[in-house]
Amino acid sequence: MSGLELLAAGILGTSLLEAKYHLSEDLSILAKIIPNLPYLYHAKHGKASYWYKFEKTALSKPNNTAIAFPRPKANPPPIKLDSEGFKIYDDQFTTETYTYKELYNIILRFSHILKYDYGVTAQDTIGVDCMNKPLFIFLWFALWNIGATPAFLNFNTKDKPLVHCLKIANVSQVFIDPDCAGPIRDTEELIKQDAPTCKLHYMNEPELLKVLTDPSTPKYRAPDNTRNPQHQDYDCCALIYTSGTTGLPKAGIMSWRKAFLAGVMFGHIVKIKDSSNVLTAMPLYHSTAAMLGVCPTLLVGATVSISQKFSATSFWTQARLVGATHIQYVGEVCRYLLHAKPHPDQDRHNVRVAYGNGLRRDIWQEFKKRFHVEAVGEFYASTESPIATTNMQYGEYGVGACRKFGTIASALLSTQQTLIKMEPDDEEEVYRNPKTGFCEVVGINQPGELLMKIQNPQDTKASFQGYYGNKGATSKKILRDVFKKGDAWFRSGDLLKWDEDSMLYFVDRLGDTFRWKSENVSATEVENELMGSKTIKQSVVVGVRVPNHEGRACFAVLEPLDEFADESKHAEALKKIYNHVIHTLPKYAIPQFIKISGIEASHNHKVPKNQFKNQKLPKGESGTELIYWLNGDNYEELTEEAWATIISGDSKL
Repeated sequence: MSGLELLAAGILGTSLLEAKYHLSEDLSILAKIIPNLPYLYHAKHGKASYWYKFEKTALSKPNNTAIAFPRPKANPPPIKLDSEGFKIYDDQFTTETYTYKELYNIILRFSHILKYDYGVTAQDTIGVDCMNKPLFIFLWFALWNIGATPAFLNFNTKDKPLVHCLKIANVSQVFIDPDCAGPIRDTEELIKQDAPTCKLHYMNEPELLKVLTDPSTPKYRAPDNTRNPQHQDYDCCALIYTSGTTGLPKAGIMSWRKAFLAGVMFGHIVKIKDSSNVLTAMPLYHSTAAMLGVCPTLLVGATVSISQKFSATSFWTQARLVGATHIQYVGEVCRYLLHAKPHPDQDRHNVRVAYGNGLRRDIWQEFKKRFHVEAVGEFYASTESPIATTNMQYGEYGVGACRKFGTIASALLSTQQTLIKMEPDDEEEVYRNPKTGFCEVVGINQPGELLMKIQNPQDTKASFQGYYGNKGATSKKILRDVFKKGDAWFRSGDLLKWDEDSMLYFVDRLGDTFRWKSENVSATEVENELMGSKTIKQSVVVGVRVPNHEGRACFAVLEPLDEFADESKHAEALKKIYNHVIHTLPKYAIPQFIKISGIEASHNHKVPKNQFKNQKLPKGESGTELIYWLNGDNYEELTEEAWATIISGDSKL
């Protein structure tokens, strides 16, 4: 064999090894970890705070653009049309930018105001009630400079849930953006009554920005010895509230370690460099935008671009205006963008990476192709979880996965993350072997609850910080004596599965899987298959109880495509749906009941399913809802008469 042939064979062998084991990904991550190990030393010696990382970047890259903000105009001109009849959205925004030098100085000026005008100290927890805009980051980092703990309030929350958020976190003051002040104004009397020590401050944004950008305004950089030098890397850097869909919101503790790992590791995986521009329209009061959007970007000297509110119609225009290279998504955002009308700006942007969580497999490749996105960075995490999983997906391999690493990283992670079997008749209860009393790992392509290891079971806060002021909710997320006596693992509350290549795929939330005809039905699987009928925009699937029937029957709420929205077109759409799912779903998973209606997503672009789980049949609470049932091989209106035959057993589901 010639030298050239040997070289070619070596290159081919290396390529085959890379394709199988993805060693370069693992080595790249390892190469990133080693230079950042000194963080552990600094965290032990009084500098766990992300502030020091940010400050170093701001001072070393003063002229880089730190923030870009396409601010919606207060009185925008009428929308014009281009020569081809497409709407032009450029004039609806005024793009603000701030360099790192400008941002750093603004933060120091704001710090002076907070300390000397409002008495904020490092011992305080301060509420941040603000829309997506630079003001949010100004306030957030000024609090970090002082050493105070920001509590990111969902500005949609009001009444008792809002008061609850303030009380459980001992919030002493709240700074309120005038553009979202309505809910908190409506709750003022209740706050005065139930949380009388909490002070509310309504900011005058235009006037405040004048002061913050005025060079003559005094600055304050807190001495290091006042910035909680006793903090360890697992201590709280911010509070981010859960959505509260199953009760009142809980204050998830974000640790300094999470902020650091998000900045260094996650930013590296999704390719954020100092030349990058990350656009987020996701709420900054959630961890996706705050911890995985802002923190990685400002750590390396890149630009974080903030959209005040997600808009499918103007999203790509905003991406073009700010020069975004990365965008964030959550939940159904990618589907909304696909359903939006075509616009030239969908082809005129520089976005090459989209990252987030909740991108469904059925639209994954379509989204990449239509919007010229080279890579999808799908991750799995929750506000409170100690570890995240990631899949930086190019090409065809890894579509739909939420974890994709090389062989080395997968082997290491196998000691820290696992999937365990659930009870066959109750998917919310873990299975324990009757002989040993321990849990068991699931097999390939079998769903199981994702667990993440807690390193020190006697001192869980070092791995899992849990919920502020809620020991009960925190303890419920810890599973003990899993594989041996005394061990402890974090419960994700989600079902996932892994394939032969150790890639992880999201299956369902625990509780979203239901039992019917002695079989487990995955709501997410049914939702995915319903989308394949090409008749609907989105779907929600839950299990509903039917009198005199065991388990829960499959109930689907469908938002139809525009051509099927009219009631006269329902029969055609339902026939198409049935003809599709009869070939793609097992019989027990085919929807027994269907309601065609609009589906409202929550503020974080996820569809809250709880509102549908107690659906009253046959006509809803109002007695006037139109619901269809599967009678043989045809969907028909669920009348009172038909419902009576179902309950009696004369008609079979």
